[in-house]
Amino acid sequence: MIVVDNLHKQFGGVHAVDGASLTIETGSITGLIGPNGAGKTTLFNIIAGLFPPTSGTIHLDGEDITGLEPHELFGKGLLRTFQIAHEFSTLTVLENLMMVPPNQLGEKLMNTWIRRGAVAAEDRDIRDKALEVIDFLNLGHLTHENAGNLSGGQKKLLELGRTMMVDAKIVLLDEVGAGVNRTLLAQIGDAIIKLNEERGYTFCMIEHDMDFIARLCDPVIVMAEGAVLATGTAAEVRANEEVIEAYLGTGLKNKTPTAKAAG
Repeated sequence: MIVVDNLHKQFGGVHAVDGASLTIETGSITGLIGPNGAGKTTLFNIIAGLFPPTSGTIHLDGEDITGLEPHELFGKGLLRTFQIAHEFSTLTVLENLMMVPPNQLGEKLMNTWIRRGAVAAEDRDIRDKALEVIDFLNLGHLTHENAGNLSGGQKKLLELGRTMMVDAKIVLLDEVGAGVNRTLLAQIGDAIIKLNEERGYTFCMIEHDMDFIARLCDPVIVMAEGAVLATGTAAEVRANEEVIEAYLGTGLKNKTPTAKAAG
């Protein structure tokens, strides 16, 4: 699905991403972990088009998407969520979802005058899909609640729901578990697995919680100092001497990356 080849990003003299190469396989839930400052979020930001790389390439389904803008990538089915949710706080959960589909007829003033029937029909279809997403995520009791009133975990579920309002190929999840209680985190994990298994979503996620990563992700990619250090199952990377050294500064085999350190 995604092939990143020899990617570099410099900010002045700082090499935030330094020759990273990795593959995200179609239909996988891939974990991306590493110590603080490893370059994970910068890599996500480059893939998602928030800023261009200094050098290197990114391909989506064989197409070179290097340097494309976020709205262009959105149209190609590449979506991302953020560590801090970006909801429309004064709109309801339902309205937040209905905002997502692009190029709606009602966005053009003329259509609201001369194509009222078509606009109303499209709105009904979008509303029906949004209600289906709300039901899928078990957020029915919050349908008409302003999104700004939701808890952190509920906002993360809403962000996941917004990716369901379009035909997503791959979703980049940036610390979906940050600030989320264990009950809601389990619910988010269930939704991700269901989307992957039943709807064929491909995911790549940055996450702090190694237990959450171990439950959902295979493979797990480890970054350190802007480059890929190791790739394997959660158990394999936890036992990898280079990974232990990167996290803890020691090669002792009786120590493994902790959930807290895995950011």
